[in-house]
Amino acid sequence: MPDTADLNGEEKTGRALVDDLASRIRDRVMSGEIPIGAQLRQAELAADFGVSRTPVREALRQLQSGGLIEVQPNRGAVVRVPAPWEVREAYEVRAQLEALAAARAVGRVTQDQLEQLRRANQEMYDNSLAESQGQAAGLPVSRLGNDRFHTLIAEISGNARLAKVVNDINELFPRNVSAQLIVNDARHRDENYREHERIVEAFAAGDTDKAAAEMREHVVKAGDQLAEWYEKRSSTVFRG
Repeated sequence: MPDTADLNGEEKTGRALVDDLASRIRDRVMSGEIPIGAQLRQAELAADFGVSRTPVREALRQLQSGGLIEVQPNRGAVVRVPAPWEVREAYEVRAQLEALAAARAVGRVTQDQLEQLRRANQEMYDNSLAESQGQAAGLPVSRLGNDRFHTLIAEISGNARLAKVVNDINELFPRNVSAQLIVNDARHRDENYREHERIVEAFAAGDTDKAAAEMREHVVKAGDQLAEWYEKRSSTVFRG
């Protein structure tokens, strides 16, 4: 069935339609519904969204300028595979920002929020374990607890601009990839859970330095693991 919700030509025209299409295509890429390396055929997307090819073409150009897709000879538009060095650079910045958020959160976190963080961490673990055993259907749900854990800390930090920048960095790479790393690697899943626990323990103890250090190490490690995943799946040798 064509995904025509809110894309009626009478309601959305011109730039608004292009922006909406770009957002919807991006959401599919970020969720993993359209995987990295996949071709993006204008005719298929136009039929799927119930629009003409022209706004789809413009939406793909917008996504290309943003670095999410690239145009390859003989293949056309494809979802771009990030270079490992790009992932490491982004996560290096993210680690510092999330460490700052964690440090700010120490003096602001409530008992109720500590419990929310614990529940999010447990949800991440339980859902990823279920997925690894083939007990979950549809798109990965393991990322929900993991994302909620980090998002909540950014919110608790009390700095809306900081929270937005952290979220913007998180949205640079498809979230299903990092979720599947937790699902498919039991050791990584256990380590991720324990690292989250140590961050919450630092909050509970009111230890600002430990909270920041634990978060920084946690994010850097996650970036290294994600970069290695992309490295194994890239046909190009990246240096840097």
